[in-house]
Amino acid sequence: MTAVPAPRQPQPPDFTGGPQNPPDITPVFALKELVSRLHREQNKIQDLLSSLGFALRSFKNLNQFLELTPLIASRVTDADGGALVLFKPNGQMRLERLHCQDNSCQDIRVAIETATRQLAANSPTVNSQTGTYGKIMPQFSNRTAALDYHVNATLGPAVHLFGTAILTKNVERGRLYVFSRDPEYTWTETRQKLVRLVADQTAVAIENDELTVELRKKERLDRELEIGAEIQLQLLPRQCPKIEGIEIAALCKTANRVGGDYYDFIPANYDQFRKKHARTESDKWSLAIGDVMGKGVPAGLIMTMLRGMLRAEVLNAHSPSRILQHLNHVMYADLENSNRFVTLFYSEYDAKTRTLSYSNAAHNPPLLWQAATGTLKRLDTLGMLIGLDMDSKYHEAQVQLNPGDTIMYYTDGFTDAANQNGERFDEENLARHFQWACRHCNSPQIILDYLFNQVQQFIGADRHNEDDMTLIVMQVRPDADQNRG
Repeated sequence: MTAVPAPRQPQPPDFTGGPQNPPDITPVFALKELVSRLHREQNKIQDLLSSLGFALRSFKNLNQFLELTPLIASRVTDADGGALVLFKPNGQMRLERLHCQDNSCQDIRVAIETATRQLAANSPTVNSQTGTYGKIMPQFSNRTAALDYHVNATLGPAVHLFGTAILTKNVERGRLYVFSRDPEYTWTETRQKLVRLVADQTAVAIENDELTVELRKKERLDRELEIGAEIQLQLLPRQCPKIEGIEIAALCKTANRVGGDYYDFIPANYDQFRKKHARTESDKWSLAIGDVMGKGVPAGLIMTMLRGMLRAEVLNAHSPSRILQHLNHVMYADLENSNRFVTLFYSEYDAKTRTLSYSNAAHNPPLLWQAATGTLKRLDTLGMLIGLDMDSKYHEAQVQLNPGDTIMYYTDGFTDAANQNGERFDEENLARHFQWACRHCNSPQIILDYLFNQVQQFIGADRHNEDDMTLIVMQVRPDADQNRG
């Protein structure tokens, strides 16, 4: 007889979808495999985001980072690719980067570029603050809504598209799109969060790049200001001249590194400048002090121009009033459209006669303390600002100086210096302190230091004056007549 085979025992369900599970595959094992796969997926996402963070910290070139943005966004979401669109300050849009895993995303490129071109053509003006299109495209509240609509309409339902904003300081700077052609693909909340995270990192990279550019511009400007300050410092007198019977002290403190205050000592004999090691002694000297309206580099440039022109005029041996008139004629064309003007007090001192001749172009009149009477006198003449009116007329005057007489030339940085309550030092305070110093201080340098200290105490020891401050103190030596004898 032929043996009848025993009936087959029923098998457990097949969880793998195959025809027959091996004996060791159980529901518990399948669950463990699922957890392990999810764990690997999580580690992959963490590695990708860590790589993006490393790039953010390390890359010095923004374009290198932007290359990674759509790539990382698509990989952390298991999508087919990504696209980065950036918005320009003028409202224009541009497809900056496009990534596809299978290199077949020509339709995506066409859709985005078509949308950006259409928006540019139909909406040439955009509110730079809100991004709204106003009356041009009233159906869309902003450029983002318009862009999303046109891209989705062009691609159709076959492409699952998700877009998120790239924001810096609450201003939308672009749009990050990620897409998939998989019919079963869904944009879960987790995937959307991952795309937003990549977009936020991109926004940080863009802002960092802009800050770096601004920092480099500032560094270049700082260096240019340093060069300007060095040049201006070299143009101001390095030391006070030696004038028979006279002592002089001078100081200029600029509010910025390049200032608009100007002072100069010019000998009547220009041969003194040609002899490098010669003593700067002369019987006749010009003393000038001026102020360019404003401060910083523009004021410094005008001051430099003024210095050169004034020295050329002195060389021609004109009178003080004629020198100011010539300066006004020459500088008028340059200052007319600059909205900047110059105040200038110009004086000439003759050491043999102790006579000071002067002319004023609307500058703060110097104060003369007369030792014999202990009184103050303002040295002033009629005259307009240089550069205000080409036909301005300037007048001049003379004063006889005696031993002990002291003159203070100053700019309005002293009188306009304000304390924390907004009160100004004013001319009355300056005159009072100057008069006290002339009685109690025995040299121009001590008088100068005393006046600067008084102003600093007035505005506050820890505060910086907002305007340039320049001071010249010239004193006829009390023993001048004895030295002559």
